[in-house]
Amino acid sequence: MQDKEELTTQVKLEAKLNAEGFTKDFRVTDEGRLCSLDNDRTYSPEEVKIVNFYRFEGETNPDDMAILYALECTDGTKGTISNSYGPLADADIDAFLVQVEDLGKRVDDHGK
Repeated sequence: MQDKEELTTQVKLEAKLNAEGFTKDFRVTDEGRLCSLDNDRTYSPEEVKIVNFYRFEGETNPDDMAILYALECTDGTKGTISNSYGPLADADIDAFLVQVEDLGKRVDDHGK
């Protein structure tokens, strides 16, 4: 039953984020850009900020680990993207989000 509880928690979190305006679903294109699934608008890593992220770990199966990112783009578009966590992770999503994180760290360093 633990897996069902975790799924419910993830569904509840996605509903909460949706209520907070994170309504778009994203994917990463072969060209390494973030793409909104509903209108094909794409964003470079410089146009995206990670607002928050949430990890979900399967109690019975380590392959059930996932991470959900809440993202905001420079044009105000807000949405989410999820990925497996660990060896089953989508390398394109990971590479894009690492670029976003690195850019955010550089911005934070200049603000000091």
